[in-house]
Formats: sequence, C-alpha cells, structure tokens
Amino acid sequence: MLALATAGFMTGFWAWALLGPLGPTLREDLGLSSFQQSLVVAVPVVVGSLGRIPVGALTDRVGARRMFPLVCALTILPVLYLGHLADSFAEFLIGGFFLGLGGTTFAVGVPFVNAWYPPERRGLALGIFGIGTGGTAVSAFTTVQLADAVDRSFPFTLVAGILAVYAVTAHFLLRDHPARAVPGGSLLARTTATMRMPTAWQLAFLYAVGFGGFVAFSVYLPTYLTTAYDLGRSDASLRTAGFVVLAVAARPVGGWLSDRFHPTPVLIGAYAAITALALLASLQLALMPFGTLAFLGMAAALGTASGAVFALVARVVPAGQVGSVTGLVGAAGGLGGFFPPLVMGAVYSVSDDYTWGYLLLALIAAAACAFTATVIRHRALPPDVRGRGA
Repeated sequence: MLALATAGFMTGFWAWALLGPLGPTLREDLGLSSFQQSLVVAVPVVVGSLGRIPVGALTDRVGARRMFPLVCALTILPVLYLGHLADSFAEFLIGGFFLGLGGTTFAVGVPFVNAWYPPERRGLALGIFGIGTGGTAVSAFTTVQLADAVDRSFPFTLVAGILAVYAVTAHFLLRDHPARAVPGGSLLARTTATMRMPTAWQLAFLYAVGFGGFVAFSVYLPTYLTTAYDLGRSDASLRTAGFVVLAVAARPVGGWLSDRFHPTPVLIGAYAAITALALLASLQLALMPFGTLAFLGMAAALGTASGAVFALVARVVPAGQVGSVTGLVGAAGGLGGFFPPLVMGAVYSVSDDYTWGYLLLALIAAAACAFTATVIRHRALPPDVRGRGA
C-alpha cells in the first residue's frame, strides 16, 4: 500500500511540475516578461496547494481508494490541454489552474499511509511516501529533453498516459486500512474545525518554510540558473533535478531521525542550516564550488525539514483529523512555494539582482528555527510534562 501511494503521489507531482522546466522556453516562444513567466509556473502551485484542503477532508471521509484514482484521472484533462491546445499566455494560465489538481495527491496519501503504520514507525513511512515529491525531479530530468527530442507536446502526452495507467491500477489494487478512523460531520464543519486548531496553523507555518522552499527552488531554479549564471536550459534543468533528488532523498532521513530522536531538534537543525546557506547563496559566488554547495546543502536541509514536519503531525494530530490537517499544512507548503518565484521575478525585473530574495528566505528560516525551539518544543511535549511548565 505504501508503494502504491508513493507511486500515485509521484505521478501526480510529475504532472503538477510539467510547466516549471519549460518556463524559459515558454518565455521565449510566447514573448513573456519575467513576471509573466513566473506566474505561469506558479499558478499550478497555488491551486494545487489550496486544493489540498478539501481533498484532504474528503479523503478522511471517503478514503484514498476512491480519491487516488479520481484525482489522477481528472488531472489527465489539463495535461492534454496544455500539451496540445494551449498556445497563449492566457491559455497556459487556464490550463495551469486545472493542472494544480495533480498537486493535491499529497493530501490523499498522508492520511492513507498514516492509517497503515503504528505511531513509532510513521515518521519513516511518511518520509518514504514523501519520496513522491521526486515527481518534480522526473519532470526536471525529462521534460526539456523530451520536448527537444520529439516536440513540446510529447512530455504531456506521456504523463497523461501514465496517469491513466495509475488510475486504473489504483482502482483495482488500492485498499484503505480496515480500521481507519472515519470522522463524522459535514465537509464544511470538519474544515472549519481544522481551521480553528492552533496546532494545525503552527505546523502549516513550519511546512511552508520547509516544503515551500523546496517547491520554490524546484520551479524557479531553472530560470535563476539561466539568468544569473548564463547556463543553457538543458544544463539548468539537470542541475535543478539534482537539487530535487537530494531534497527528496533527505525527506525519509528527516522522518527516520524524528522517529529515532524527536521531530523538534531535527527541525531546529534543519532551519538553522537553511538560514546559513541562504545567506551564502545571497552572495552569488561562483557556481563551483560555493554556489553548488549552498544549493545542495539547502536541498538536504529543506528535505529533512519536510520529513520532520509530518513526523510531528503523526505525533500531535488525532487519527481522524490527519487528512484535514494534512490538507491545511500541505496547502501552506505549496503556498510557501508560490510566492518566492513571484518575488524573485519581480525583484529581478526591478533591480537585476536576486540578493533580497535570499535574504528574505534566511530571515524566514531563522524565524522558523526560533519558533520551533520555543512554541513547538513546548507543544510537542507530553501533556503531563507540559503541564509542569517544562
């Protein structure tokens, strides 16, 4: 079940990330400005992020066995539209809006995997499921290369076919845990209850920094490398894929470390590393070796933080609310990746410099580190210890 869920997550994310590697190509072909290019690749991110809130709540109620095939089947439509029909800035925005559906598979898989594992193993299990974010790496490795080798529509046709195969496979093979908690009440009531949980918003902030940073780099790094370092589009895509692979590999490590020790110290160390490395990247040193070390170090730290946050979710959220909370937290993670590309594009359009974008990342990561060391550390303590003011 874990393997099937991970495959569905990866397939959805592959579709979700199709426009990012093509950003420079679309800018050239459609005559887009830097901000318009950023908007085209960012729209699927924000829609896929916000869509996780209702999709997570629906998964709590009807189960992943129904939701995984449904979400993947519906994602086929915008994929084919973007690959074969879209031919203008407005049309790519419309297609990208519906492409965001592929990003909601995250909120389907987390409560599903959470139900199949005992608490002491959920950190690692959810970290392994998080490898599905590697769908963005598959997209980064293959999209530009396939478009150059065949034509621009081929990557979309390929992904549509894979989505169809997965939807059919999941329909026949996927099974929800027989003892999974099924909440009562309407979708609106459960979503409202989740919105009122302070813990959900605190976890959302932490995930917005960790996973949001990962998403932002995965969609904007090709543009940054071609602009700041004059790399070719294929070279920039391959380097971005390396960044994504390392971040994805670090995610189960973050979950495993959280199971072995505790999510809180893992998160503190990860956010401290992101702060230092973002400051190093802001100097825009030579790509070899300092720039590469900064980016790869951030990839490892962002992946570790993402894995640790959901290990923390498994510890502090009741089983029947995991899907709803995952939806909110996942939405925050995606939204955390929506704004940085727009900010970077806008800042570069005004000043021809990316420094302030990295300084802002360093500031936010430092705030997340301090927040984890104080508020989260206290909330994650057992109730009897917390009550003594420890």
